[in-house]
Amino acid sequence: MSQPLKIAHVLSSLHTGGAERVALLCVERLVALGHALTVVSLEEPPSGALGPEFEAAGARIIRVPKRPGGYDKTLSARLLATFMREGFRVIHTHNPPPLTYAAVPARLSGARVIHTKHGPHPDSFARVMLRRVGAAATHRFVAVSPATAAFSRELREVFPWKLSVIQNGTDLSRFKADARAREATRKALGIPKDAFVFGTVGRMAAVKNHALLVRAAAPLLADATRLVVVGHGAEAERTRALASELNVASWTHFAGETPRVPEHLAAFDVFVLSSDSEGLPLSLAEAMGTSLPLVCTAVGGVPQVVDEGETGLLVPKGDEAALRAAMARLRADPSLVLTMGRRARAVAEERYSVDRMMREYVALYEG
Repeated sequence: MSQPLKIAHVLSSLHTGGAERVALLCVERLVALGHALTVVSLEEPPSGALGPEFEAAGARIIRVPKRPGGYDKTLSARLLATFMREGFRVIHTHNPPPLTYAAVPARLSGARVIHTKHGPHPDSFARVMLRRVGAAATHRFVAVSPATAAFSRELREVFPWKLSVIQNGTDLSRFKADARAREATRKALGIPKDAFVFGTVGRMAAVKNHALLVRAAAPLLADATRLVVVGHGAEAERTRALASELNVASWTHFAGETPRVPEHLAAFDVFVLSSDSEGLPLSLAEAMGTSLPLVCTAVGGVPQVVDEGETGLLVPKGDEAALRAAMARLRADPSLVLTMGRRARAVAEERYSVDRMMREYVALYEG
């Protein structure tokens, strides 16, 4: 961009999630280019784990909290007052609540409005109607995968001429196989150095179906085979209880929400995604950058990420037996794990660089 701009990213919260991590990458790159960045969080304090990372990247944080309960009739007005006071030139919203509450105020403030849809987000008719109003106020509406764009078209969520696809990218310099981090993280979690580790990273929400992963992994787990779950959310306690119920709690490690995602990925042998719905998960690009093979449910944009038999294995949504069989196949074949991991890194470098993603977003910011 030819001159420094005041840019705001509007997020539901500052907890670790795909949308929040994409926004963090954007903030890091845009601050480095000399722009003034602000993150507007719609959640009450205290902030999530990414709050300090946004601040370390050079962004201010403003909280305009949504009131508890259903639709907050005051939030859009409060956001408009904030946007008018701050004078942002570009306002970038992420996922349904920011689209619903912030897009119209952003347009009224005179800013250029960009929205990113990070997943399908099925919803009630009333909420979809509110999203349509927000989408009408945007200048451009981005989906993170062709499948996500198709879902948006099916909902008639946005005018087709506003819709484009920008696949998520990540800073691959942060994600790589690292023997030292692997050993240190395993030691911290209480995992033997030579154990085979299945792992996943993501918010613990129902749509991620961590319960399916625990049930599929349970018969495979033992002293020499472990499962690591990185993340936190509404399903955390229920998932822990399931591990105890299946008598695999001692072999299942819940790392919680942490900014040390690269170090945890380095401790894995295979990355597993068991979601019921996805857009294009940033965690897959990060796992591929770490030279990990993938085992994933074939939902949303995931089949466009995983090259079946080359960088990973795909299984039907919700199929516990198929997920277990794919995990067992990789555990039994170390040479396949190594080959797939190397190919995954090469594909990540080719398709999922943050520089490519930012070039495409900056083009939209410029109009």
